[in-house]
Amino acid sequence: MAAGAPASRVIVTRPVRDAQQWVQHLQQAGWSAEALPLIEIAPALAAPDVQALQQAWQSLDRYAACMFVSGNAVDYFFKQKMAAAPDIRAQAAINNVANSTYPEIPPGLRFLAPGPGTAAALRLAGVPAGQIDEPPADAPQFDSPALWQTVGQRDWQGRRVLVVRGQSADALASAGRDWLTRQWQDAGASVDQLSVYERRAPVFSAAQVQRMAQASADGSVWLFSSSEALAHLLDLPALAGIGWQQARALATHPRIAASVRSAGWGVVVESRPALKDILNTLRSIESKTS
Repeated sequence: MAAGAPASRVIVTRPVRDAQQWVQHLQQAGWSAEALPLIEIAPALAAPDVQALQQAWQSLDRYAACMFVSGNAVDYFFKQKMAAAPDIRAQAAINNVANSTYPEIPPGLRFLAPGPGTAAALRLAGVPAGQIDEPPADAPQFDSPALWQTVGQRDWQGRRVLVVRGQSADALASAGRDWLTRQWQDAGASVDQLSVYERRAPVFSAAQVQRMAQASADGSVWLFSSSEALAHLLDLPALAGIGWQQARALATHPRIAASVRSAGWGVVVESRPALKDILNTLRSIESKTS
């Protein structure tokens, strides 16, 4: 390692595609980073889900707003309108060269994103930037309350809202979306839920499990952006005897940080989910433990 380079290794636990992107960003910033996805994303293949997705596209003009919980929600929603391709977002970008938007997108429909990653996915999918609402770039968090700060003062009485989300067995993972649904309902809106993908625990290889055990005490910094990822880690029978007192973690939300602390991590710090803030927080961890 070059002189002055960070000594800690960062373990990115996001789903595989997002994890790879974060690893690339961290490595470009001089950090040693690796992807260890603790959440797997898969399409919702049940017939009712597919039928509901088709119906949603046919009735978009009935909604005042369509809220996407993540970039994955954008991908699987717009996949119905794209040519099959390994990377949906890349295909969307190609399509946009020829077509500025999808003819099926009603011009008055607002597309809502809880953070910049989801907003970027919407733009790549062909949604006009002028139809996208998201929290300001300097928001303390990128989550449902931050989005509500942006759109909550609008007149929602009698309006219909579509929330495009993933299925998950983890209650904490759904807490923010459920909170936002209640805000809309209290404001007089009716809210429809559409599941377009499934979040689940991956099947881990023996080498991955060994790496997890090693990272409990080797100074690595676990980057958690979901309490669901943590739950999948802790549920592994092979790690039942592992103590996390020497482990270090960076969490991108106070609720996630609380979950990691409750799991016994020795060092837990919080950071905004923006890359600049995460890099600054990692440097702070390094300076305190070097």
